[in-house]
Amino acid sequence: MNLPKRVRPLHPTFRSSRFEEAKEMIKNTFIKRFLVGVLSCVVVLASLTGCSGGAGGSGSASGNGLKIYFTTPVLDEFKELLMNAVSESGKKAGAAVTLGQPCASVDDQVAQVREAASSGYDIIICNPVDSETVLQLEVAAGELPVIFINSQPEEDKLEADKYMYVGSNEEDAAFYQAEYVWNKLGKPKTLNIAIFQGQPGHPAALKRTKGVKDYFKKNNVDVTYVFNDTAYWDTEKAYDAFLIFLKTGQPYDAIVCNNDSMALGVVKAMNERGLDTAKIPVVGVDATDGGCQSIRDGGMQFTVYQSAVGQGNAAIEASIALVKNGTATGVTGVTEDGLYVWVPYVPVDSGNVNSFK
Repeated sequence: MNLPKRVRPLHPTFRSSRFEEAKEMIKNTFIKRFLVGVLSCVVVLASLTGCSGGAGGSGSASGNGLKIYFTTPVLDEFKELLMNAVSESGKKAGAAVTLGQPCASVDDQVAQVREAASSGYDIIICNPVDSETVLQLEVAAGELPVIFINSQPEEDKLEADKYMYVGSNEEDAAFYQAEYVWNKLGKPKTLNIAIFQGQPGHPAALKRTKGVKDYFKKNNVDVTYVFNDTAYWDTEKAYDAFLIFLKTGQPYDAIVCNNDSMALGVVKAMNERGLDTAKIPVVGVDATDGGCQSIRDGGMQFTVYQSAVGQGNAAIEASIALVKNGTATGVTGVTEDGLYVWVPYVPVDSGNVNSFK
């Protein structure tokens, strides 16, 4: 299925019915959460190689001859799920996937990609340490195509059927968050919102934050952002920052977090201070195990499912298409311009959270 340029699947139309449709869709169209749990246990230690001089390795699974190299930054919960999903999807497709040891720096990743390019691989799947440095990674890859994943490069750094991005559109996640908050609070004309951002400069943090603001602006809601700062995707940092914020005495109607980990930190602080999370929505992104459990427990009210399995499958599908056919045309979710493969987000609240186990 080819999508027109810049058209994204499941983009909200600013009507609450869109949210309800997406919740219903999850019952029939998405992989149950327990599969993600299974995949998180799939750790192919034999295929891990060092960032400093270890792109090759004997741990690659045998397959149909296609050799894929995967490189990633230091892992967090979602990045690990994504790495395991790429590995598992590659195996199922009969490809040999080598997982590079997670890299702590851009220099390490550039060296890793350069060695992979000289070691007989057909394509590289890259979760970049820093999306601002993808040109260095493309140069290091030589003639090999590169599928970027999870951390989105700027569009002018991509090239159709050569340097592509596979992921979920961050603005969709943000619009779902804002839509939920606005509807939950009765569609008020004014709001006081606290926003907890991820890593400064990270594409997901920037787009998720901007998307929330764009939604409210489009709906003519007068929003005062009483807190708008980073907590680096981290639970404890968000916990500490929220306690500091409470000391300012500023009013707030909802807390919007760029990921579940930060939302859990806010919920922890609210619980300790006796604040009612049923009245003050705390929302996140990723539908992690912890985030979903918090919704079941009455902590977080809402999150957005970012499918690591779906992104891993899409990255492998696009890789095979590029190597065998020279084009990603026909890959599910590919845009007409050949630059992106979009994997839809799905909204999650108390009504459908048990679909994610």
